[in-house]
Amino acid sequence: MSTPSPEHLDNHHRDTLRQIFQHPTSHNIEWRAVTSLLDAVGSVSVRHDGKFTVKVGEEQEILERPAGKDIDDQMVADLRRLLGNAGYNPH
Repeated sequence: MSTPSPEHLDNHHRDTLRQIFQHPTSHNIEWRAVTSLLDAVGSVSVRHDGKFTVKVGEEQEILERPAGKDIDDQMVADLRRLLGNAGYNPH
């Protein structure tokens, strides 16, 4: 299996990917930037309950839109796992 790389992503998507994997965790990653990145690397669909089904490669996650514009630490952890398991990393 080949490892996907961020080269096919635009600068905005690469920046969002870097923010997700940044240590310490960034606290200003916008939800709209995350959904844009996920659309670029996989598929995002809205479920009947308002949650989002995200599929990247063989990995799938159910996400809930945050109350504010930024995602929380738990979603960052979930995205790291999802993207990392699908072979994505910021480098």
